[in-house]
Amino acid sequence: MMHSLNLKACCLLALCALAASCGGGTGAPPDTGGTPAGQAYYAEKHRPQFHFSPKEKWTNDPNGMVYFDGEYHLFYQHYPDSNVWGPMHWGHAVSKDLVHWEHLPIALYPDSLGYIFSGSAVVDWKNTTGFGDGGQPPLVAIYTYHDAAAAKAGSESHQSQAIAYSNDRGRTWTKYEGNPVLPNPGGVRDIRDPKVIWDDDSGQWVMVLAVGDHAGFWGSPDLKNWKKLGEFGKTLGAHGGVWECPDLFPMTVEGTGEKMWALIINLNPGNPNGGSGTQYFIGRFDGKTFTPDPAFLPYVQGGKGVWLDYGKDNYAGVTWSDAPDGRRLLIGWMSNWQYANKVPTGAWRNAMTVPWSLSLRKTDEGYRIFPQPAKELETLRTATHSLGKTEVDRRLDLTGQLGFSPRLSEMELEFTLPEDAAGSFGVELSNSRGEIYRIGYNASTNQFFSDRTKAGDASFSEDFARQSSVAPRFSTDKTLRLHLFFDAASAELFADGGATVMTEIFFPGEDFNQVSLFAEGGKVELAGGKVHQLKSIWQ
Repeated sequence: MMHSLNLKACCLLALCALAASCGGGTGAPPDTGGTPAGQAYYAEKHRPQFHFSPKEKWTNDPNGMVYFDGEYHLFYQHYPDSNVWGPMHWGHAVSKDLVHWEHLPIALYPDSLGYIFSGSAVVDWKNTTGFGDGGQPPLVAIYTYHDAAAAKAGSESHQSQAIAYSNDRGRTWTKYEGNPVLPNPGGVRDIRDPKVIWDDDSGQWVMVLAVGDHAGFWGSPDLKNWKKLGEFGKTLGAHGGVWECPDLFPMTVEGTGEKMWALIINLNPGNPNGGSGTQYFIGRFDGKTFTPDPAFLPYVQGGKGVWLDYGKDNYAGVTWSDAPDGRRLLIGWMSNWQYANKVPTGAWRNAMTVPWSLSLRKTDEGYRIFPQPAKELETLRTATHSLGKTEVDRRLDLTGQLGFSPRLSEMELEFTLPEDAAGSFGVELSNSRGEIYRIGYNASTNQFFSDRTKAGDASFSEDFARQSSVAPRFSTDKTLRLHLFFDAASAELFADGGATVMTEIFFPGEDFNQVSLFAEGGKVELAGGKVHQLKSIWQ
């Protein structure tokens, strides 16, 4: 997508005078946060060191992710003229290992049909489009056009779907002369973010679109001619805001040969902790209709949702097409529409999460997705410190033991819960300014939490650190596992093997350089763990 139109409206008031065909300088407010002369590359304050972020200016949704010829392509919503949202382009980067990224020129620019909103990309292996050249399959991008002038005028047909193709490994793109391939039928104000997959069972390309308060499915033999297949979700799932950035794909249930389908729906607002968030459904797809699994239904009725990430800062997550070895890999935008335009960075604004590897498991509650950090991240480890079995009573300082800063680190911790577990425990980061970030588990409420209320600058938005974010614990195992990643200005938690995930950003006045374990309201036993120092992907 780009984002929901309730936020978009305020942006368009300032941007509506810009021509929809803009591709360069647009008179946007100048950015004064450039990197000082002589400063190391990507060394600005709060700059992520092992997360993807653009060289400069604005970014939001990842889109068009596809793997081809040894490269992972990451396209993303980008405004190259300011560090706040504006006329959307597709920025572009590639990686051979999901970790280190090479910046490439902007792939798609706005034109007379509108801004370039979110979408997807596929390898057209059978050359169904006829775009291929020299016997090689083309890459085809499917995206939403957003006509800003028509939207401002009150049109309800200002969004349409279009395609572009590349025959040089994604380096240059040609927009199809027959665009749009799926015009707006009229009367549908929010219809966007096409995610396309080839479905062998039905022998067609299947497109899922976000259509206001639900998802719609279309089919095509050639990515050019589309027919409506069905729709889903008007009465199921969370509906606190506009549905956006859908993703439909098959998954094999872990440990079995059973095939199910996952449908990811991003929602703004609607996150249980406030702002934008990502829900999902598990069911079956017959080439026309998505039917939720019966065991899944009780969790998505009455406005409830099943969430991929309970933190406030993982949105618009979608998966790579054609990932090797049958893997289902996902990446999200590490921010929230409540404050994304206001976070205290200058040269650039916003970043992506670490890449995830998704698995599907059958639990007591039914089928659930278990995200895990992609294994490729292990190549960033430069030093490892093992932690032995020990009791945590109030506070256990780890800084001296580790011999390195928690700023770029990964922690794998196991705690043993007593039968009468009470109080809270977890990891605390701090600095000489007295700023503190805490993430952990509250046994009294059976919830994980992320507390950035004292973690630094929150003045830019009253919604940023109003209170701690919380997430349910689903496992009943007496061993509780925390897998954590800390970058310069973010924390990501994969708890209990991915049963609960939380992603949140923060902005300390100076880097967090102290780390400790804490326990409040009762002691807790650390069964053991490892702490890894990580290296920058940019230096």
